[in-house]
Amino acid sequence: MVPAWLWLLCFSIPQAVLEAQLAELSVEVPENYGGNFPLYLMKLLLPREGAEGHIVLSGDSGKAAEGPFAMDPDSGFLLVTRALDREEQAEYQLQVTLETEDGRVLWGPQPVLVHVKDENDQASGHQATATVEVSIVESTWVPLEPIHLAENLRVLYPHHIAQVHWSGSDVHYHLESHPLGPFDVDAEGNLYVTRELDREAQAEYLLQVRAWNSRGEDYAAPLELHVLVMDENDNPPVCPPRGPTVSIPEFSPPGTEVTRLSAEDADAPSSPNSHIVYQLLSPEPEDGVERRAFQVETTSGSVTLGGLPLRAGQDILLLVLAMDLAGAEGGLSSTCEVEVTVTDINDHAPEFTTSQIGPISLPEDVEPGTLVATLTATDADLEPAFRLMDFAIERGDTEKTFGLDWEPDSGHVQLRLCKNLSYEAAPSHEVVVVVRSVAELLGPGPGSGATATVTVLVERVIPPPKLDQDSYEASVPISAPAGSLLLTVQPSDPMSRPLRFSLVNDSEGWLCIEKISGEVRTAQFLQGAQPGDIYTVFVEAQDADEPRLSTSAPLVIHFLKAPPAPALTPAPVPSRYLCTPRQDHGVIVSGPSEDSDLASGHSPYSFALGPNPTVQRDWRLQTLNGSHAYLTLALHWVEPREYIVPVVVSHNAQMWQLRVQVIVCRCNVEGQCMRKVGRMKGMPTKLSAVGILVGTLAAIGIFLILIFTHWTLSRKKDLDQPADSVPLKATV
Repeated sequence: MVPAWLWLLCFSIPQAVLEAQLAELSVEVPENYGGNFPLYLMKLLLPREGAEGHIVLSGDSGKAAEGPFAMDPDSGFLLVTRALDREEQAEYQLQVTLETEDGRVLWGPQPVLVHVKDENDQASGHQATATVEVSIVESTWVPLEPIHLAENLRVLYPHHIAQVHWSGSDVHYHLESHPLGPFDVDAEGNLYVTRELDREAQAEYLLQVRAWNSRGEDYAAPLELHVLVMDENDNPPVCPPRGPTVSIPEFSPPGTEVTRLSAEDADAPSSPNSHIVYQLLSPEPEDGVERRAFQVETTSGSVTLGGLPLRAGQDILLLVLAMDLAGAEGGLSSTCEVEVTVTDINDHAPEFTTSQIGPISLPEDVEPGTLVATLTATDADLEPAFRLMDFAIERGDTEKTFGLDWEPDSGHVQLRLCKNLSYEAAPSHEVVVVVRSVAELLGPGPGSGATATVTVLVERVIPPPKLDQDSYEASVPISAPAGSLLLTVQPSDPMSRPLRFSLVNDSEGWLCIEKISGEVRTAQFLQGAQPGDIYTVFVEAQDADEPRLSTSAPLVIHFLKAPPAPALTPAPVPSRYLCTPRQDHGVIVSGPSEDSDLASGHSPYSFALGPNPTVQRDWRLQTLNGSHAYLTLALHWVEPREYIVPVVVSHNAQMWQLRVQVIVCRCNVEGQCMRKVGRMKGMPTKLSAVGILVGTLAAIGIFLILIFTHWTLSRKKDLDQPADSVPLKATV
């Protein structure tokens, strides 16, 4: 017979539910429990992060509980280790917390109230004698049917599962579990499971129940009870470990298998709990595009290529959802990852970045080995082995005048000269260079971009000009006036091509050179030059037709002490006329006529304006020849009057100062000077002329007054006569 307290324990103990506010839980335990210990009372719903801390059980004062209670850290069950006595203590107030090693509380405290249920275990104060009749009945020690228990069963433990009974008295029940499991039997033969079962840990148990006498001897053969743990969908599918990257060549046809997923489920095989289906999560199809790059077969897990083409170099992470219960609602799932990379194939032919180079001009005397041009080609393939290139001259070089130099992996090729050029043999070349892929090409063949044309023009070589001297020297007194001739630079061959001369490094601006004749003269007074100083410039001569052909030679000027100046006797010069505003004519100035050298045709004269800054500003003096100079106005307007312009003439260390008299006047349209005229004899003065004019006008006025007065009086007399006194005119 099952004790009443056990039925009450099974039906009256409420199941503890973990509330969000951790409300107080209560459990009832019968006193003087006769079964095996420890006795599992209830399971607490600890958080998942319980592995990070340890469970602490304490009394109502917060101190560690010292008594028959303990916590199973693996299952989370509250258990009692010995029998309780209600008369000793009726209630136990416990607290359960989850703490770290340093005392920090991760969960709790969870209050638990344990009630000790009263049993009729106290003898009364009265005794009575009774007669017991014993009758022999049929044995009830019969085999038990197998029991099916659900794993992770949410009930109050210990949970009653079966009962055995030996019909005799003085019996003790003993339970053995194969393998060892959480099962127990009490003195009444009630079998209990003391905690939740896990099918994945153990799917089946064989229980043997023995009935012993007081000496531990079997009354009969043990009874066997098969306990089968029923599966619950408590295990999600487990994806295979993420393996190496899967490589797929670009342009692989649709349907090509990329990989095959095989997720595993620890639940019962061939059951809905382990029936896995697959669904592709990522990559999702692009907006407006119906085709997908990948597809997954629902049941087999085979991942294949879809209709959307892939590009070489793409790295794609596939996310595939593995779901049990055949994808039904309430099932568990896991996300499997597959990394796919799209490998390159040699489907692009190399091409030059430009199809035309040049024209490039090369002189015909250029040395072999000279770099003519550098061509660059590109290959759209990604694989380095597919970007290796080979170059060749396809046409335009029958004489092998040019050659190519390149590195296969550089993409650059150098066109170099291998032989001497000849303008007469070939004034121009058009070299066609072709590029090809070293590896076998799988895509379309080379296009027009695979060739490039280099145009080379051969230049005729003209020797540079040569001067009659390698260097030049000249000496000049520091007092030499502007325009003094120092020397003449000439080509070495008078029959050579015409040259154009110029000066380089004339920092002081003291010198000038005639562009065609090569005459070097002083450009101004040698202000700042000292006797004994050396002034170096360079004479540059360029070919008149080919300016790039040039040569140069140094010109060293030695400054000499000025010779003693002879007494300057200003020589008068006849007056000249110039117009203001300035017109295109000037005054001719000549050297002294008494110089015998001039008449004999010796070295020419040098002309310069006087050192007065005003004279230098207002006038300009240009040399015409060896004996004459041309004096003009430097300004557009000069006040009309007479000017004396000093002109210094030098010749063979002799100097003269001329005083050129110039009359500046206004001119008519014919360029003739209009001068003021003085008063002539017999001519009236301005005052007399005015008087004569006034008198004449007065006489004319008086005469007019007399005429009008006479006319007025005559008209009045005619009006005063009678009408009949007027004689009649005869009628014809």
